[in-house]
Amino acid sequence: MREAVQSKTDTVGESPKLAVERTPSGLVIQLGGEWRLTRDLPQIAPVIRELQTTPLRKVTYDSRALTGWDSSLLALVDKISERCKQLKIEENRDGLPDGLRALLRLSEAVPDNEGARGRVSAPNFVAEIGGDFLGFMGGIGDFLAFFGEISIALGRFLRGKARFRGVDMATAIQDCGVRAFGIVSLISFLVGVILAFMGAVQLEQFGAAIYVADLVGVGMVRDMGAMMTAIIMAGRTGAAFAAQLGTMKVTQEIDALTTMGISPIEFLVLPRVIALFLMMPLLCIYADFVGVLGGAAVGAGMLNITMKAFLNEAMHALTLGGVIGGVVKATVYGVIVAVAGCLRGMQCGNSSSAVGEAATAAVVTGIVYIVVACGIFAVIFHILYI
Repeated sequence: MREAVQSKTDTVGESPKLAVERTPSGLVIQLGGEWRLTRDLPQIAPVIRELQTTPLRKVTYDSRALTGWDSSLLALVDKISERCKQLKIEENRDGLPDGLRALLRLSEAVPDNEGARGRVSAPNFVAEIGGDFLGFMGGIGDFLAFFGEISIALGRFLRGKARFRGVDMATAIQDCGVRAFGIVSLISFLVGVILAFMGAVQLEQFGAAIYVADLVGVGMVRDMGAMMTAIIMAGRTGAAFAAQLGTMKVTQEIDALTTMGISPIEFLVLPRVIALFLMMPLLCIYADFVGVLGGAAVGAGMLNITMKAFLNEAMHALTLGGVIGGVVKATVYGVIVAVAGCLRGMQCGNSSSAVGEAATAAVVTGIVYIVVACGIFAVIFHILYI
């Protein structure tokens, strides 16, 4: 039986070849061509598979067709030798070049120090879960510590002692507010349409189609408006904050501010947090209104409910507590998004790839904490509404 593994033909010199041939005395590994690190080398997997699947007594080498070699061939033979030792198969190296055999003897002359090669333990599911949980708790600790620093900076801002530029805050307000209207409008309208369709399918069966307005109004104002707006801002603005601060970290602008005695938290983070804190309630109210309009469009087109009747029913179902609760949720979500984005930006590494990782981490952290906060609010508001 003969199994051959040959690389693609190179433009210079003969391509390296690796073949496995079974003989009555054992397995013969045939080497040919020019083995160089710069070449497209054959894979060792078929050789290892042949060693493992069939009982063998002896392994020999045939390198008569070998035209050149470097450390790539040394690494190949070393892996084969290690597997032969594990499987207790005799290995005969007489067919290898003299220089290669000398290097192998030299590498085996001094035994490895105990513990020099790290032991790879089998993955432990419980340990992985525990590690992930500890990492999550550590992330919460970092978040709270960073939030504490922002709170101190906010106190200095209220006393008129914070050092930042007003134009930076105005720019952040514009980015978080006006420029976000388009995507917030689209998503909120579609969420209202989805809620209306879901309710219409069920309520039409009982002749209660008018109550679709209650479902859309209450759903958007109490939860979906604030939550969807927060998720949009986490993917849009939170990632932007992380990328901006991460780029400043890579270009050492943050280090320059620290050297000049200016707090990066006050100069860079505080304007962004205040901007999102101010804009999120407004965006939430706007999203609630657009979402109800989306539901009204479905009511008019699918349920033959006039726009006036739909809006009147939705207003009748809403309460002042529900509206205020949604705005409070949006405000808290906005702070979460801003803090998560700025935190990941300040924790960014010093490479260009770290900026992208910081932006990704900001989105993930923001959305996870938003969902956690939403669950906590659900319990609190349920108690309050009772």
